[in-house]
Amino acid sequence: MNSSNLDSVFISQRTSLLRTLLKIVKNTSIAEELVQETYLRVARTVRDKPIDHLEPFLFQTGRNLALDHLRRERMQSRTMLDDVPNEVVEAVAAPASSSEDSLHAARLLQHLGSALDQLSSRQQRIFVLSRLHGMSASDIAAELGVSPSTVQKELKLIMALCVTLIERLTPAQ
Repeated sequence: MNSSNLDSVFISQRTSLLRTLLKIVKNTSIAEELVQETYLRVARTVRDKPIDHLEPFLFQTGRNLALDHLRRERMQSRTMLDDVPNEVVEAVAAPASSSEDSLHAARLLQHLGSALDQLSSRQQRIFVLSRLHGMSASDIAAELGVSPSTVQKELKLIMALCVTLIERLTPAQ
């Protein structure tokens, strides 16, 4: 399969591929970007090895990219920012902040690290799996052999500890 065959298949299937990806990501501009990324990925693959069934490969590549996009979005939405009040988030030093703000942020991270060190090993594991690996409460529960409600309660306690610590160390404005 050469690139001219890819071009003809892509052009004939572009609209259908776009509709398929739009159903998955529910955003026209993202679906358009994924269609273009699909073409680039398939073109790279075709250059390296022949693809016998190009049309299904094109659609599968597009679906995989769309699902990867949704996973990344879900991971980003599971940040600690969801659990912290806006005032606290706004008080965290920006990258181009003054040295005083940077010092405060470094101190805050150090205290937060110390607070997390005081958690039980199970609580630390729950925190890491949830906030760093983006796992759901039910997945964490299955991995640790506890109930999902136990994981949710532990996460609530951990987040409350973090918020309390941040509020205590962040000066009122």
